[in-house]
Amino acid sequence: MGQGISALESHDPPSIDKLNHDLTEAFATKCYTSLELYHFKEVFKTLADTQSGLKYWSEPTLCRFLKLPDVLGVGPIINQMATYLGAFPFPSQAPAILTADALLKVVTLLTGRYTKVLKRGKGQWTRIVYQSLAVYDRKSMQIRDDKDGRPNLDEFDHAGDEKQATPSRSAGFSIDQSTGDDEDLEDDDDLTLAALDSLDAIGVFQEAEKINLLRSVIPSDNFLKLLELLLLVAPLDAQQDLSTPASELNDKRVAAIRQTAHNILSSFGIDKGPGVSYKTFKKVINTTLPYLFDGLGPLFEHFLFAKEIDLSRRTSAISSPQSPTTPKTPKTPATPKSPPIPIPVLPQEGEILTVPILNQLSFFLKPNSEPLFHRLRPLYSGAEQGFSMGSFEKSVFNWQSPTILLVAGTQLPSNPTGSRERAFADSLPHSRLPANNASTPTSPASRTHPPADPSSPSTTSTSPHSQRLVFGAYIPVPWTQTHKHNFGTHDTLLFQLAPTHDVFPASSLATDYIYFSKPPSHPVAGLGFGSPAPGSASQQATSSAVAVAASVSSPTSHRHRHGGSLSGGIGGGGVFTPGPVSLHLDDALEFGAFTHLASGGGSFHSSGLRSADWQERFEVEAVEVWGVGGEEEVERQRKAWEWEEREARRRRDVNVGKGDVEADRELLKMAGLIVGERSGGSMA
Repeated sequence: MGQGISALESHDPPSIDKLNHDLTEAFATKCYTSLELYHFKEVFKTLADTQSGLKYWSEPTLCRFLKLPDVLGVGPIINQMATYLGAFPFPSQAPAILTADALLKVVTLLTGRYTKVLKRGKGQWTRIVYQSLAVYDRKSMQIRDDKDGRPNLDEFDHAGDEKQATPSRSAGFSIDQSTGDDEDLEDDDDLTLAALDSLDAIGVFQEAEKINLLRSVIPSDNFLKLLELLLLVAPLDAQQDLSTPASELNDKRVAAIRQTAHNILSSFGIDKGPGVSYKTFKKVINTTLPYLFDGLGPLFEHFLFAKEIDLSRRTSAISSPQSPTTPKTPKTPATPKSPPIPIPVLPQEGEILTVPILNQLSFFLKPNSEPLFHRLRPLYSGAEQGFSMGSFEKSVFNWQSPTILLVAGTQLPSNPTGSRERAFADSLPHSRLPANNASTPTSPASRTHPPADPSSPSTTSTSPHSQRLVFGAYIPVPWTQTHKHNFGTHDTLLFQLAPTHDVFPASSLATDYIYFSKPPSHPVAGLGFGSPAPGSASQQATSSAVAVAASVSSPTSHRHRHGGSLSGGIGGGGVFTPGPVSLHLDDALEFGAFTHLASGGGSFHSSGLRSADWQERFEVEAVEVWGVGGEEEVERQRKAWEWEEREARRRRDVNVGKGDVEADRELLKMAGLIVGERSGGSMA
């Protein structure tokens, strides 16, 4: 009995090196084919450095293999991610040397293949990505650049010693101290626990490998650089590398990418602290950027495709040898094939929709679970077809697949300066909500990395009315004329792209998703989202909710100079009351208004990132509609318009007044123009 207890007590737990090896073996056997592993090993062996008999990859080697553009300066951030993930599931051992085993874990985690082994940890991928980007004390806010890119092996060998602080022992930032509402931060790290559980080591290492995320933050400058890379790699697939898009990075394209990255970064609340906390990171990613990191998968899939390896040598080695008497015919060297010309992700860029903006859309939009790349067709542009509802209808209607509407403009001043501006202000409730000027990014990153193109709009402009606003909507159904009821489904989506990033999903509380009302159907016509259609009875109910919120939240300084309060719906004078979360464009496509009430209650949910009531009124600079689909959808729209034109001609050519008096009389009776022997047009 005593001997059994003594034996149990003397049983040592497996070493970290042994557990790391076992996890790597599980990843290798269950997540990859033999050919993929062969490619990975050849890639690693070909480029590896050697020091003290240890083969490893340095930061320059990793950046060179991934073809990371120097102009983005993202190499140190990617290396930080890799050296942290290479230590998985033992964060206390980070940063890890990028050996073959460590690098295989990096590829497995960033490509999502780990789910074949760690089935419990799929929902915690965002957490471990945050941990790989975060720093845990003020000294590590700046990522160190080694002179020669080689690791100090002595330092790595003693990574667990007290002289190298682990994340759980660091002092942290005062701004991220617990406020009593941090339940999410205390949740178990399911991905790490799943790995430890698969190794039967959870009881030994669970407490030792916990990370205190309250004492962590992603520096704004680092995250900005990563966002720029994610905007560049978003369209890549596993067969493409960064060489082509990197070669197109002129000053103008870099400025556009940087501007878009600034807009996205501002949604993380960087003006409230030195960086991005885990709580904010998780909330923004889950609500507005669910596909932000998808581009990392194809980027790291390149480890599994060794383009420089001649597989014919391996094939000949296993084939039967030729007879010695058989003369060998020298082979004529094959002419190298030129690489295929890549298909552009957009057939053409618009005033609003550029490649960086398309990549931003791809971070939260996947119609029918498929990426937007190579699937968009320009349907309407105000600059080309004209800013009118008629041109809009002729270009967009009869497109049977989803569409994306984008509108860009500049903020209007509080007091109208012209007659047309005043007419638009009079068409809306006179009590005006404050503008959302706080959305302008003011991070240190914006000062460190100004736009490369001086003509590009700056997100740090001091004038609130020079700010460029970009709003949009995803319309999952064909457009139609609105008479009494709105159209659209629960898949309709509102969003803002500049100067900050936000998404407003459809709500089930109301179904006033989309309206398209041409004049003269109502004095206040136009198109929009989230409000009852102009002239509908439900406009009366909408106005009361907006009136109460605006009367409470709008200070006197923000009220229209005519004064007054929100009236009940559309009354005398033609006042249109926007919905709680809504976008409205007037019938001339000249002015627009985006309204946001934090209390919600309408057809779209309020922002999960901003809790204030605000309204942006703007002068429209550009309107675009892009159709999701290919040539088949283009042909269907063309045939639909041809059919409508034939029907219109047929109705015009009705045989009236051609000599058959009785037939004409019967036709006019059917139209209600003749009652008996009298005309139906008079009561006399």
